[in-house]
Order: sequence, then C-alpha cells, then structure tokens
Amino acid sequence: MTISVRALLGASALCTLAAMANAETTLTIATVNNGDMIRMQGLTDDFTKSHPDIKLNWVTMEENVLRQRVTTDITTKGGQFDIMTIGMYETPIWGKNGWLVPLNDLPADYDVNDLLPAMRAGLSYDNTLYAAPFYGESSMVMYRKDLMEKAGLTMPEKPTWEFIRKAAAAMTDRANDINGICLRGKAGWGEGGAFITVLANSFGARWFDENWNAQFDTPEWKQALTFFVDMMKESGPSGYATNGFNENLSLFQQGKCGMWIDATVAASFVTDPSQSTVADKVGFAMAPNHEGVDKRANWLWAWALAIPAGSQKVDAAKQFIEWATSKHYIDLVASKEGWANVPPGARTSLYENPNYKDIPFAKMTLNSINAADPLHPTVKPVPYVGIQFVAIPEFAGIATDVSQEFASVYAGQESVDDALAKAQAMTNDAMSAAGYR
Repeated sequence: MTISVRALLGASALCTLAAMANAETTLTIATVNNGDMIRMQGLTDDFTKSHPDIKLNWVTMEENVLRQRVTTDITTKGGQFDIMTIGMYETPIWGKNGWLVPLNDLPADYDVNDLLPAMRAGLSYDNTLYAAPFYGESSMVMYRKDLMEKAGLTMPEKPTWEFIRKAAAAMTDRANDINGICLRGKAGWGEGGAFITVLANSFGARWFDENWNAQFDTPEWKQALTFFVDMMKESGPSGYATNGFNENLSLFQQGKCGMWIDATVAASFVTDPSQSTVADKVGFAMAPNHEGVDKRANWLWAWALAIPAGSQKVDAAKQFIEWATSKHYIDLVASKEGWANVPPGARTSLYENPNYKDIPFAKMTLNSINAADPLHPTVKPVPYVGIQFVAIPEFAGIATDVSQEFASVYAGQESVDDALAKAQAMTNDAMSAAGYR
C-alpha cells in the first residue's frame, strides 16, 4: 500500500514546510552614519538580488551612539544586532572574550591574504580574524591649495605642528567665514579623544607609563593641550568643542576651512565635486609632528563588520560581510561612482590597481597607514598597544570621561591645568579600581 506524504503530514503541515523553505532571514545591521556606510546601504540591491531570501534592516547611528549601543548589546547579550560595525579597539578585546564569531572560514575567492597586514592584525586576536574591514584609515592633512598659495606658503609633505599653526593663522579670514583650521573637539573617546591623543603622542606624551600610572601631569601633555587650545582659539571655528568628523567634513566641503587634519577616508568626500565646493582645490600631506619629536600624529583604524557570538543568523551574516568587504564590492562602487569613491585602506590589491594608483590621495593614504605603528605608539615606552586608543577594556569609559573634561576647556569652561589634574586623578582612580596599579 502506498501512503502519500500529503496523507502522512496533512495539507497544513506541508504548507508550513513550504513556508519554512521559503522563509526570509532579516539581518539587523548596526552601522555608523558616515558617507561610506550610507553609500553601502544604497548599493545593497546588488546583494539582495543574489540573496533574495535575506533582507536587511539598517540601524544607522552617530559614532558615539553606535559605540554605546553595540557595546551595551554585546556585553549584555542583548541580541539586538546580527552584524555590528566596530573597530580595531573593540575587535581583539571582544574576540578574546568569545563575544564575536570567528571569520576563519571565509571562502578562497574572498582572498583574506589580500587584506592589508595592518588591518588584518588589528582586527584579529590570537591570529584569528574576528571582523572584516570595510575600510581602513590613518590621519593626514587636507588643505586648500589656493588659500595656502594666497598666504605665500608651501605645504611640506611632512609638516610640523609649528608650520600648521603658522599656516592656519595666515589662512584665517573671519570676514569671509574661513577658519584656518578645523579639528575635532567633540567629547567621546573615538571623536575628540582620538584626535587629542595622537596630537599628544606627537608632542612626546603618553597615556600611561610602564607601570600603568597616568601621565597627564607631565610637561608633554600640558604643552600639547595648550598648543591645541591656543591654535584653535586663533584659527579654529567657534563651537569647535562640539565638532567631530561629520561636522568638520561639512565645514571643509563648504569652503570654511583652510586645513583639516582627520581620517584619510575623508579624502574622497572633500574631492567629490557633487559634495564639495572646493573639490578641485584640495592638497594632502602627512600628519604633523612637533619640532624635535620623532613621532607623527598618525592613527590607525578600520571600520569593520563583525557578528556577535550566539547569533542565530551566522550563515546569512557571513554572506553579507563577504559581499560588503569583497573585491567585488570595490568594483561595484567604482562602476557606479568612480574609483575615487571606493572604500580605501583595506586591500593591497586596490593600491596595485592601475585605475586607483593615480587618484590624488591614494599614495598619501597608504603612506599614512604604513607610518602608523600601534606597537610603538609613543616616544617613551608604554605597556599598551594602540595609537589613538589604549587596547584595554577600561579605556573607552576612562577616555570618554577625560575627553569631556578637555571639551570643557575647548568651550572656555575650564582651564588646561584643571582639566589635566582631573584627568590624572580620574584615570589613576579607575586604573586602581581595575587592578592595574
């Protein structure tokens, strides 16, 4: 006797099985509201056409909010996100804690070995990749060539802070709303905190000595912070205490900055005629150093995509990450928006590509990334790895508090001496409580 499957299961069960077979997977992706990530969202039809069973739900946030939300979600096992946009600070710490899914089984055509060594190393723990770089960056000087020429100055390939301050003063034109220089002052360890840290590194300062004692009570920190405040008072925009990456990008694109020292990834946005009023007037130089100090204000960072451990959608999440960080995606952006707008700083092959080699900022970006050394971030020896951050779990909270004190100085609400004294005390207290001292 033959018994049909329909008879055994019943029509309703078969309908359920069919629905399960065709069920959609929705990936919720937490990301930052910068230009490259917004561009990726606009190109995801390319992914969903080849993956019709995967839908994407984007949660796009300002940088400080993103860091807070993803950190809270992963530490509390909230399960709110299937893919997180994180960086070089979080990745090795969270990988070590078992909070991220290893990306050690990416397909051969993804070509993991093509990732720039600095990016692979910074996004790995114990030689295992835990996040794939969407783009990588260092920091560099972006400047108005026309205003520099008008000031009678020539930008060196490797300027000093002293030259930068002189040039900023010469290019400042308050009557025409042109600030000689635009720099981050916004509170947050990855916003203004990152910038003042690399500036301090280039003045010979450091966060900690070899015994984890805070170093804000040193002459190097006082000189660095005083220099920054004085230069911004002379030549910076009003309200710079609340300006971060996006705010300064907007000012530069509007022609309101003579110079901007920030992430190399910004180069494609300031040279894009559809976005920037000064696109044909921009030059590039290495991040500065203080005269007599053999350390430049280069940082090293990648915005990368990672999967929280315990995710129920790992396979789908990996498929999306493979697409978004692939050579194919680079070619896709190039075909839609030109080679100048592809995500930079992640893959070696990009800098060997004849279509990209002559992009005005390509060589300076690569040189800046290669100049950054997270294993030796400061002049004096330190017990930590990281340039614009200290790669310990406690750093984010400590540095956010310190950056808030510094932002008070920038806003004219506190003196340099008082802010450094508070930074010294709060950092040592936190490190003692955490058992480092």
